[in-house]
Amino acid sequence: MDGGGQKMHDVVQRLAKELHQKNSSLTILEAISRVELLWEDFESTRAKAGRKYEGTEVTQKIVRHWIQQYGDSLDDFSERYPKYKKLLNGNNRTVH
Repeated sequence: MDGGGQKMHDVVQRLAKELHQKNSSLTILEAISRVELLWEDFESTRAKAGRKYEGTEVTQKIVRHWIQQYGDSLDDFSERYPKYKKLLNGNNRTVH
């Protein structure tokens, strides 16, 4: 894994640990999957809206905010966001 890929992996792992601490009903693999989905959804939504890419720091800040605000209820993530249901239910592998 190159330096950038390793850094990204480390960021996702840290955010997943934060989510797991906030919501221990999630396994660490489920937390990783949710962090990756939140990350990708934020970046793709911004891109579709024509917004300028502002780097991983901005995305990390937003995902961390969501974890702090909503992390304790992210175990019902797929119920509230049906587009993720297929990806999350019974699937503990990471997206990347």
